[in-house]
Amino acid sequence: MIKQFIHLEWKSFVRSAAFKQNLAIKILIGFFAFLFIVEFAVFGGASYFIIEDAIEKGTIMASDPFELINRFLIYWFAVEIGYRYMLQKMPVANIKPLLYLPFKKGKIVNYALGKTVFSFFNFLPAFFFIPFSVVLIVQDYSISGVISWHLAMLFITLAINFLNVFMNNMDKVFYPVIALIAGLGLSQYYGVFDITLYTGPVFMFFYKNAGTFIAPLFVLTGTAYYAYHYFIKQLYLDEGLKAISKEATTEDLSFLDRFGKLSTYLKNDIKLIKRNKRAKMTFFMGFFFVLYGLFFMNDLYSSWNGIKVFAGLFCTGGFLFSFGGLVPSWDSSYYKLMMSQNIPYREFLLSKWWLMVAATAASTVLCTFYLYFGLDWWLGMLAGAVYNIGFNSSVVLWGGAFVKTPIDLMTTKKAFGDSKAFNAKTLLLLLPKLVLPVVIYYAFALTINESAGYFAIAATGVLGLLFRNKIFDIIEDIYKNEKYDTIAAYSEKN
Repeated sequence: MIKQFIHLEWKSFVRSAAFKQNLAIKILIGFFAFLFIVEFAVFGGASYFIIEDAIEKGTIMASDPFELINRFLIYWFAVEIGYRYMLQKMPVANIKPLLYLPFKKGKIVNYALGKTVFSFFNFLPAFFFIPFSVVLIVQDYSISGVISWHLAMLFITLAINFLNVFMNNMDKVFYPVIALIAGLGLSQYYGVFDITLYTGPVFMFFYKNAGTFIAPLFVLTGTAYYAYHYFIKQLYLDEGLKAISKEATTEDLSFLDRFGKLSTYLKNDIKLIKRNKRAKMTFFMGFFFVLYGLFFMNDLYSSWNGIKVFAGLFCTGGFLFSFGGLVPSWDSSYYKLMMSQNIPYREFLLSKWWLMVAATAASTVLCTFYLYFGLDWWLGMLAGAVYNIGFNSSVVLWGGAFVKTPIDLMTTKKAFGDSKAFNAKTLLLLLPKLVLPVVIYYAFALTINESAGYFAIAATGVLGLLFRNKIFDIIEDIYKNEKYDTIAAYSEKN
């Protein structure tokens, strides 16, 4: 039975209309996966000695590297839950065709869940935990204790894998939990409350009491059992796998009527964000980029003034890059219908532009707290915001003309884009979006002063606003030239 499923999967892959493109993407993804594996393996083998050296120098206050690792494992698993929720996609699309064939539902579910067990998301942590466990044994830690601890980590990782199966329909639980974890992390960073003092002993318990890995094994068994029954209950074309229909509600968006013809498209985009999982996820995660600058608040980047510009671009432009980079893919499900109407491209693009500008302005206001870290950080945020509004907003729309990836609005997966969204043209357009402002900054900062660098970036954004109509003429022509290729790409079924 398993051989039949694998055979069908292989046929689906090689007979796909986009076989060559899919093969190239899988090779590229495989290359990056290999790099991640090497990095995790090196980090797993070296982390003990890095922490030990830091403890001896007094840069880290801890008594033992292993104890410190256990303290922060709570954040490791929290991050794992988060990225699985956003990136790991359940193979529901491949299951639908099997329901027409004479396969027992239990076999289909076992195969689908079995595929998730052999997912890259489960293998990657192993390349950290295995070298780290070997180092612990070499450092004369109890062999039985290390094995017990290692098995506990393995079972917790697999339990999270099965938890992700039914977590997609638990948005109301997921977001508050992630917000709570983020709040605990910030409270620890600022010395208010340290949750790791309480979670560390829990993970250390598996080492000190060999055989206690049975507890995570029971949790794994419970989540696997629940995932199986949850999945099999959804395995009906007329029930769980059908599109969910909800009662239609009307919304008062009359305040947008002041924009004239653009109001129709603006209302459509706002409804799209409010009503669809993928768009809503992108909207919220776009604003999380406001915190991006905090990652550079350390000694490693303190001497690189240009990082403030780079951080400013991302902190104020999170929504701009994540949402704008997938225009017109947000409308892929009805793009053919739109193009059959007498719709001017200029109005369609301007509605997206105004939405990105409004979100960038809101992000800039949220970035006001960077004043706490110094005026130079705030100037970097302002310069990045003006550049994003005046220049990057147009460049992002330009790049969208070459992205021909249809979007499933009912899933939160790949909220930041798709591997097919990257091609030679979109990669080249990264230069004016991210590299050019840094070059402009250093051209003026090194010859005049730092403030002149920030002013030059902002001035470039203002010039982009002044010449917006000319730039939009070029973008409109590109969209018209790509129109039929885009329609064909959205119509293709892989």
